[in-house]
Amino acid sequence: MDIKTAIVTVIRDGFILVFNQDRLDIVETAQALVEAGINNMEVTCRIKKPLEKLSRLRKEMPDFVAGSASLIDWPGMTAVYNHAHQDDPLPTLQQGVDAGACYLVSAVNFSDAGYKRFAGRVAMIPGCGSATDVVTQFAKGANLCKVFPAKELGGPAFVAAIDPALHKMISLVPTGGTTAANIPDYINAGVLVVGGSFSMIEKAALKRIVDEQDYKLLAGEISKVKRLIDETRAKKYPGLDFAKASLEEIGKKTGRNFNVD
Repeated sequence: MDIKTAIVTVIRDGFILVFNQDRLDIVETAQALVEAGINNMEVTCRIKKPLEKLSRLRKEMPDFVAGSASLIDWPGMTAVYNHAHQDDPLPTLQQGVDAGACYLVSAVNFSDAGYKRFAGRVAMIPGCGSATDVVTQFAKGANLCKVFPAKELGGPAFVAAIDPALHKMISLVPTGGTTAANIPDYINAGVLVVGGSFSMIEKAALKRIVDEQDYKLLAGEISKVKRLIDETRAKKYPGLDFAKASLEEIGKKTGRNFNVD
């Protein structure tokens, strides 16, 4: 899958689900997302056998945009961690790509070596905790910048504070503490895509989804998030149909640049 297809899919969706539930089937989860109108998901490396699950997902649903997440693109740390966790090592960016990742996500910055190898080839979403992080990573080739941990950094107020100083050009993806209550505030602050985990689902519903493997219920719960995002974006960007617009049209209407030629 080419980088432009991956990015436009994420932007059209307006939501990235963090798949961090070992007890859920990854393919059935992706199918539930598609039913809810979401065509992408990040597979975190904090679950068991993430590369195997990512590879299976890409083989069974080749048009679904699956990302590899929770990556640490710093060999020194990865080596120390993997030495202590030889039964469950952290994958490299290359291993994620080899498993079929359409985009790469980290909680921290990507290294210069990572950008040299993958920028322009695979969509890259680094974790950023400051305006300097955002500008530096974007300048190196990031396509979107993950604001993490969004809640602890200040939530929508943080985004609203730094976005004007960045000339409202870089697309920020707040992740961590995003909820139905604050999604509209993030979008009104300039966010096009929100990241969130299963914690966005009410606890009783999530328990039923996991215990009963109820993927219809999962689709229904994610549909609520999708509708909220669609309705809020429609109010902020009247006349822009995210579901049909090209990446160029979205960029022109929103003022965002996605670092894609």
